[in-house]
Amino acid sequence: MISLSESASERIKRMAKKDNCAASIRIMVVGGGCSGLTYDMDFESDRVDDDMFYESHGVELIIDPISLSYLNNTHIDHIETFAYSGFHFENPNAKKSCGCGSSFTI
Repeated sequence: MISLSESASERIKRMAKKDNCAASIRIMVVGGGCSGLTYDMDFESDRVDDDMFYESHGVELIIDPISLSYLNNTHIDHIETFAYSGFHFENPNAKKSCGCGSSFTI
């Protein structure tokens, strides 16, 4: 399971409204970054047969089985401070992450 904080879901809904698209996002793990794997999210309308679907605070989350194996039980928050603004992944599966938190290893 993957979940969003209320702050993250509200930010996604505002972005979806601005871009005039449905508030469905695909959450992915892709190769790259300092630590080997990187988090990625994008608005999505296409679905694949083996996709998993979750709902969190009114936002549909779409994730492929391989990414889910890396992200199971991850909580996504949206943080805004003077130093940083963006989505933060609280991933209990990550053994190590880079300093900025955008890449990780299992």
